[in-house]
Amino acid sequence: MIKRNCFWGLSKWYLRSCVWLLLSCLTIAQAKTTSHSQAQAIVQPQITSQPNVIMIVVDDLGWADVGYNDFTSVFQTPNIDALAAKSAVYTDAYAGAANCAPSRAVLMSGQYSPRHGVYTVSPSARGNDKTRKLIPEPNVDILNDDIITLAEVFKSVGYSTGSFGKWHLGHDAKTQGFDHNVAGYIKGHPKSYFSPYDLPFLENGPDGEYLPNRITSEVLSWIATVKDQPFFAYVPYYTVHTPLQAIDSVKEKYLSHPRVRNERHATYAAMVELMDINIGRIMRSLHEQNLVDNTLVIFTSDNGGIRSIAYQDPLRGGKGSYYEGGTRVPLVVSWPKKIKAKTDNTPVINADFYPTLANIIGADVSTQTLDGVDLSATLLDIKTADKKSLLERSLFWHFPIYLHAYNPRADQSRDPLFRTRPGTTMRKGKWKLHHYFEDNSYELYDLENDLGEHVNLVQYLPDVVNSLSNEMNNWRLDIGAPVPTKLNPKYDAKFTAEYTKKRLLAKGRR
Repeated sequence: MIKRNCFWGLSKWYLRSCVWLLLSCLTIAQAKTTSHSQAQAIVQPQITSQPNVIMIVVDDLGWADVGYNDFTSVFQTPNIDALAAKSAVYTDAYAGAANCAPSRAVLMSGQYSPRHGVYTVSPSARGNDKTRKLIPEPNVDILNDDIITLAEVFKSVGYSTGSFGKWHLGHDAKTQGFDHNVAGYIKGHPKSYFSPYDLPFLENGPDGEYLPNRITSEVLSWIATVKDQPFFAYVPYYTVHTPLQAIDSVKEKYLSHPRVRNERHATYAAMVELMDINIGRIMRSLHEQNLVDNTLVIFTSDNGGIRSIAYQDPLRGGKGSYYEGGTRVPLVVSWPKKIKAKTDNTPVINADFYPTLANIIGADVSTQTLDGVDLSATLLDIKTADKKSLLERSLFWHFPIYLHAYNPRADQSRDPLFRTRPGTTMRKGKWKLHHYFEDNSYELYDLENDLGEHVNLVQYLPDVVNSLSNEMNNWRLDIGAPVPTKLNPKYDAKFTAEYTKKRLLAKGRR
């Protein structure tokens, strides 16, 4: 495990600042990878002023768990809905992975998982030993010091940087590009959402104080002190991750909702509403301080929702699954007078934030290896925008690991024991291809006509499968993605069959 300390973080930052100053003098830079070259091939606009940036990343919030996407009328998110109504809303936005740490690593690095090795929240060998056919690849827990984080990009052009909430990529966000860190460390969720929290880098509040409310207060207080210069506020709320805890007065109204299945669902819905209230607090404060017109606000999630808590229909699966319910997330981008209200069906991924924001703030990242592409031309409706290239590009997810089931009867996974087994998925246009390593099997879905990934078209469209699988394999070779091949000597097919039957017939919540 890589260990960090404040002295190394400061010295590393000083050296990187010098490097960035030298890079800013260059007028020509060569791209390092095929994917980076693809990003540079799209003509990008020149941004002449630096906006403030607030990036809100809610934890485990499903694509279907915001009002404007909710088909059940359960979730009450009036503030998010109001923001969406006057912003760019991406219908086909994706997290870089189906669970917390790897998705955040993709976002902060602009790189797919094989480049940094963060594939999951350790261990990579989840589930019963006797039910795993392969030895999974080892996982990296901390984003390597060699990787220039998005926060460091902001600092390189004079921004104040603050992180408020879940970091999950190291022991202190201040060693990875942030001037200010509130409550962010290596762990992924609090013991309690009510004070005392006992979180590092956050003093406990009065007994019973609610953590999302406190995090928002810390954000607003910090902005008030740094608003005279450009700032980057990264707001990765711990909510709505488990433990499921909400203020009783809010939870109460959901207990009698006709479409709320049980108390857990009611608590989760209340957590979503309480999160939305805090988004409203942030937006009102920006208006009150006359900051809103020069502040770019991103609202999204780190992965899909937990399906056994809140169904993600019409999407299949949920957190930990590489079906759409595990990786498709809400995405709203607001910048008044710059970004028009619109709905955009371009497939995008959170790796795209890095080059997009770098261009908008005037940071030179041309010599870096990045897998995301700059979306600023389409975001700002620049005439040079190459929308066709973005619509046709391929997106990839690689997960050489196991994630055990939450609820075998509700997860909608390939099999009842795991949300995912080792594999790779890709999306290209309307096509979604899955490749699973244990049995070398493929699944092909037409998302345009089968958003729920119900009808596997592999046997009917072999030419499409061959074309996509060749591209997928070439991508794995180019990026150095490890494919586990070593057999697990503990695997027991008979035990797996009996254990699957037992789990499916066990009594318990759905």
